[in-house]
Amino acid sequence: MAEKLRVVLFLGTVRENRVGLRVAKFMKTYLEKTNHEVDFFDPLEMQFEMLTKPIFMYKDRKQAPQALQDAAYKVAAADAYVVVSGEYNHSIPPALSNMIDHFGGSSYAWKPSAIVCYSPGIFGGMRAAMQLRCMLGELGCLSVSNIFGIPKVHEAIDEEGIPKDHHMESGAKKLIDQLDWHAQAMKRQREEGIPK
Repeated sequence: MAEKLRVVLFLGTVRENRVGLRVAKFMKTYLEKTNHEVDFFDPLEMQFEMLTKPIFMYKDRKQAPQALQDAAYKVAAADAYVVVSGEYNHSIPPALSNMIDHFGGSSYAWKPSAIVCYSPGIFGGMRAAMQLRCMLGELGCLSVSNIFGIPKVHEAIDEEGIPKDHHMESGAKKLIDQLDWHAQAMKRQREEGIPK
């Protein structure tokens, strides 16, 4: 069995009755059963304040709030990132970009990311996913080519994150297999050294 990979799973919604939590629960369960150590970042639970001072702006990071220090350690220690996002006004949810922006690009650099997007309609959150590709690329954690889009999410997963649609497992597998391949390769390359 391959070495366990460490993944930060970002959830990007704080709305009332959010269906994204279903998707995040499903992905967390899938990642854990496929040999991943998962750190789950939920902006509603972690309560990232509106960004005024990211971790990298502290001259002495020990002066940052302890919760932010702990989160920064997990982001930096990760081998890969999985971003679960709906779309607000056809765009990236503000809680998601606010949370991700608390950490500098060097924390994400030379590691892959995967996008899981959803919506109650037929597009499955793809408009936000296209914008996330740009954002994640600029952070240095390029997204893998596959995107796991979930249209009609309320019909695909129950409130506990249990799939009601057989495509959920196959979609997750395709995405995470690709992420793992990239994560293992990039981890080996980071150990050999990164470009200056």
